[in-house]
Amino acid sequence: MTTPAHSRSRIASRLDATRWWGFILYAALSVIHVTAIAFDLTAIEYPTKLLLMPALGIAAIWAVRGRLPTGSTALPAATLLFLALAFSWLGDGAAFFFPFLADELPAMLASFGIAHLLYIALFLRHLRPRPIAPWSVVYAAWWGVMIAVLWPHLGALLIPVIVYGAVLGGTAVAATLGGTLTAVGGAFFLASDTLLALRLFLPGVSAEATGPAVMIAYTLGQGLLVLGICRLIGRAPR
Repeated sequence: MTTPAHSRSRIASRLDATRWWGFILYAALSVIHVTAIAFDLTAIEYPTKLLLMPALGIAAIWAVRGRLPTGSTALPAATLLFLALAFSWLGDGAAFFFPFLADELPAMLASFGIAHLLYIALFLRHLRPRPIAPWSVVYAAWWGVMIAVLWPHLGALLIPVIVYGAVLGGTAVAATLGGTLTAVGGAFFLASDTLLALRLFLPGVSAEATGPAVMIAYTLGQGLLVLGICRLIGRAPR
């Protein structure tokens, strides 16, 4: 016979499971977007891209609802998370949000650079359940190799790309503070930006060859980062 306490526990578990449904919707939208890129469905490619970060933001709001009372230690982390998603959205839609610019690349890099700095601040200041993974030193090697490969092709963008690369690597390193989910998310996010940098600056690397891969890595990276952060927020003292 089921006891009232056991019934309440099962109900609570089921209610808690519903917190993550938004990420399933985000995953479905990501699949649609990547499919649109792969099959050159231009009518839905850009609109679905613009919907990615709002969908992920809604998933995060649903996941942390009721867990951010005033004075909660999780509240600053959630604030930084939603700001990071907002700036990622600006980066995704740089051509849409900054139509007055002749080239949207600087606005895209600036928006994502701010988003990465917000992620770094989030992990370093508010979510540190474990130390930085020793293996993350590999990201320093990644940075050195990328700069060496791209150096001859960067021209006036050399310094901005060097700084931006350091920020990208910083996010991947900081993400190891949050555990496996965020560490894997940070690695995928970095892989996405690496492929994008090769496409933008390295002669012979085409958008057709890298487009789907860039967005697969990007949507996985952002999704896993946010999912991991929301799980950590749920465990934070209230």
